[in-house]
Amino acid sequence: MSEPIYLQREGALGALVLNRPGKKNALTLSMWQAIPRLLDSAESDAALRVLILRGGDGQSFASGSDIGELGQVYASAATARDYDRALERAQRRLAEVALPTVALIQGPCMGGGCGLALACDLRFADETARFAIPPARLGLVFSVAGTRRLVEAVGASAARDLLYSARTVSAEEALRIRLVDRLFPAGELLRETRAYAERVAALSPGSVRAAKRMVRLILDGAADDSPEAMALFSAARESGDFHEGRAAFLERRPPRFSGD
Repeated sequence: MSEPIYLQREGALGALVLNRPGKKNALTLSMWQAIPRLLDSAESDAALRVLILRGGDGQSFASGSDIGELGQVYASAATARDYDRALERAQRRLAEVALPTVALIQGPCMGGGCGLALACDLRFADETARFAIPPARLGLVFSVAGTRRLVEAVGASAARDLLYSARTVSAEEALRIRLVDRLFPAGELLRETRAYAERVAALSPGSVRAAKRMVRLILDGAADDSPEAMALFSAARESGDFHEGRAAFLERRPPRFSGD
């Protein structure tokens, strides 16, 4: 594929692929603008049950926003505002997509690339991965939404450290501070991530999507069952997946979930 970002489909698994290997997948304005459209396409595909975000070359996740483009996109207050909105819209859409998402991280995961990874539900990395959030090197500020996702992942103190120092973090430290959820040896990440995604894809897609929404409600401050939460419970009890799961359990066979 020649596109700098594209959606790949393989059965129940989808992949949003960053594809600028010569630039370590540095993200351009056009790439940020494409992300919501590609996620709309993935979300509307009933066959897809899990979405993986990865670099296309197996060497880099994303080195951040394309620095060479900043002179153009920050040429005026209007262009800067449009650029910042495109970046935030892309990350917000990724965070809110109904599909469960996994960032597969190899090599550099910096700045805006780290923002994309944080917008995913889970982050799996190999030993080559390295991370930094460097707005302080450029006199910029990480957004409220991006900072919130960072704090949710690593806690306030570690988030302060990463933002204040703009230092680069190894894969091992990223695992220790919970910036990534799982760490694998180089060469095993793709296989392990795929195996995990296939496991999730074999379960009830309605249950998985509802679980994702429940976690978001709790992170947003819900303490008791809201009307939305109760509706999720009711929909699950009335779903075809519940009847299939119960029948499969009683018949001692693997369930065949349709997502209905």
